[in-house]
Amino acid sequence: MDVLYFAWVRERIGHPRDTVDTQAATVAELVAELSAREDRYAMAFSDLSALRVAVDQQLADFDAPLAGVREVAFFPPMTGG
Repeated sequence: MDVLYFAWVRERIGHPRDTVDTQAATVAELVAELSAREDRYAMAFSDLSALRVAVDQQLADFDAPLAGVREVAFFPPMTGG
C-alpha cells in the first residue's frame, strides 16, 4: 500500500511517500508500525490529535480498517480562510 505524507508530516519524515507491506489491520496499527521504524517517524506520529488521515482518498478515523486499502494519507488538520 502507498502511504502519503503532507505538509509538516512530510517534512519530519523527510520524503513524501512510502510503499509498505503491512500486516496492520487498522490505521492505528499502521501508525504503530511506522513509528517503530525510526525516530523521525515516531516524532511525526507522536501526537495523533494533530493529524488527520484519509484512506483511499476518504477522510477516516485511526480505527479505520485497512483490508483492501491501496492508499493511506497523513496530513495536519485543514483550515479555511
